[in-house]
Amino acid sequence: MRYQFEMTLRRAEGALVRVLGTTERRGFRPLSFEGDTPDGGDRWNLRMTVESDRAPAALQGQLAKLYDCLSVEVSPCR
Repeated sequence: MRYQFEMTLRRAEGALVRVLGTTERRGFRPLSFEGDTPDGGDRWNLRMTVESDRAPAALQGQLAKLYDCLSVEVSPCR
């Protein structure tokens, strides 16, 4: 199944690397990334599409534990 994760991250060095590493270690394959930064903001809005047979709650919980991750929401892709 494919899932879309919408996250808000702190703009910190290595934040994307930590998100990608956590995603792959939990058995999810990243398919696409899209992100933006509000003007003058210190945060990133990131949308990541992944594929896996695992339940998305497993990854959602792990991403939420990352220091750089301020919020994470998941939804199935259509």
